[in-house]
Amino acid sequence: MSSRREQILSTAAGLFAERGFHGVSVADLGAACGISGPALYRHFPSKDAMLAEMLVSISEELLEVGRERVKEADDPREALHALVNWHIDFALTNKALIIVQDRDWASLPEEARERVRDLQRRYVELWVEQLREIHRGLPADRARAMAHAVFGLLNSTPHSALLSEDQMRSMLEEMALAALDPGPSRV
Repeated sequence: MSSRREQILSTAAGLFAERGFHGVSVADLGAACGISGPALYRHFPSKDAMLAEMLVSISEELLEVGRERVKEADDPREALHALVNWHIDFALTNKALIIVQDRDWASLPEEARERVRDLQRRYVELWVEQLREIHRGLPADRARAMAHAVFGLLNSTPHSALLSEDQMRSMLEEMALAALDPGPSRV
């Protein structure tokens, strides 16, 4: 992705988070990017295509980096901790994208929605695999529920980031790990 495309997507994410996908016109996007609305069509075929690329690309990044973190870890517990820290990094730096995905999911074109769902399922399974290695006998459905619950916590940052970023990072890590790795007697 070119840096101009990245700038456009970043600007669009901020506007979509602030006003909603349907509350932002192509003219608004162009003005915010310092170009005419129609000039955006040199970079993206439509506003829908911007939303699709925005949410598909971040889902691809979550999965790709998640896989790298797992691969680099020495054991499942270290991998889980690396996944938690990666997701915290993501959540603290992509607040606008979290809002856009939550609020404008229904506006995502169906093909992109299916791609995002597939990528997210695979990302969840990275977490499930680590949890089931750490907690032998943990049913897969419970591991998925645990992962989703922690995602809810971590993805609350657009609304809960009331502390400094370092304080939020530390608090989120402590809370997530307490939920996911509390010790065998509490799972």
